[in-house]
Amino acid sequence: MGLALDWALRGGTVALTLLVAVTLLRAHPAVVAARLGALFVTGGAAYAIVSAGAIHGGGTIWQIPLLALSAANNVVFWLLACTLFDDGFRLRWWHGAVWLAFALAGTVDAFFPTLPIGIALTLSSLVFAGLAIARTLTTWRADLIERRRRLRLFIVGACGLYIATIGILQLAGAPVGRETGNPSVPASLALFAIAAIVAGSLLRLADDQSLFVAAPLPTATPARPSEPVDKELLTALERSMAVDRAHRQEGLTIGGLAEKLGVPEYRLRRLINQALGYRNFNSFLNDHRIAEVKAALLDPAQVEVPVLTLALDAGFSSLGPFNRAFKADTGLTPSQFRRQGPPIPESASGSSTSARTNPSAP
Repeated sequence: MGLALDWALRGGTVALTLLVAVTLLRAHPAVVAARLGALFVTGGAAYAIVSAGAIHGGGTIWQIPLLALSAANNVVFWLLACTLFDDGFRLRWWHGAVWLAFALAGTVDAFFPTLPIGIALTLSSLVFAGLAIARTLTTWRADLIERRRRLRLFIVGACGLYIATIGILQLAGAPVGRETGNPSVPASLALFAIAAIVAGSLLRLADDQSLFVAAPLPTATPARPSEPVDKELLTALERSMAVDRAHRQEGLTIGGLAEKLGVPEYRLRRLINQALGYRNFNSFLNDHRIAEVKAALLDPAQVEVPVLTLALDAGFSSLGPFNRAFKADTGLTPSQFRRQGPPIPESASGSSTSARTNPSAP
């Protein structure tokens, strides 16, 4: 009975996770977050199979791809947390190299269990779970998309808790899953419960462009408001940014700005997202900060002011993040932008051209 229930739960987990993978890839085939989501749930399906006590023993050929996917899934979990909840995150070549290294390590561990690879993999699972949770929590308050804010807490919280629990049990010497040689119904039930809730959440949101988007939405494209825009609050916000220069305050949070404006945080969050088109509060602040620095760089009266001073005055905490944000916005470094000077008005440009082509012109 225990064996049948164990496999029934694991079979249900595999079916749910593969359904999510297919749905995400069909709905958003070109989106990195959707691809990583599909890879993560596929890795979860592989883990549900290879961790079953009924297949206890050394690795076999048919298990190789499953073991590889399972061992590297902690890396995918971390990358998914980064891409799904941080619009500015970009995959690098070394992310793939790390995934491949863990996939190979998991395969080698199954065929050569006497090597200390298993302990290293267990420790790494705790590290990656911690990184995913930390990345999620540090960007949670700045997220302006309410459905994404709610989803991130469950996905990262539940999956991170499961990974950490299994890792701690393994480090403590407690036999888990395939190490017991017997069915583990509690572990299977936990896997199935997480898979069911994650599947339900992601399937409901599969067509939500606010969650799965190929690139950050242009800030000039407002989201479709779910209710009329609060014009009075919008005016107060614009005055706070343009006149009071609220963006100059280092470490300003959306909660702090809402307090300055005397409104609940959720109302300000909804306004910035739906009326102004921002997905992240930090992007909203940085746009105002960069606009101030650009104006200062083109101001002849500030030509001798160092770029660092302008950046710090505008609210940036250091030069590195400012340089990255500035180049992403303009395609130029601050020094190149300053040397370029203000754009020549079209009418002035036309007059100069006319004067050059017609020497008799006054």
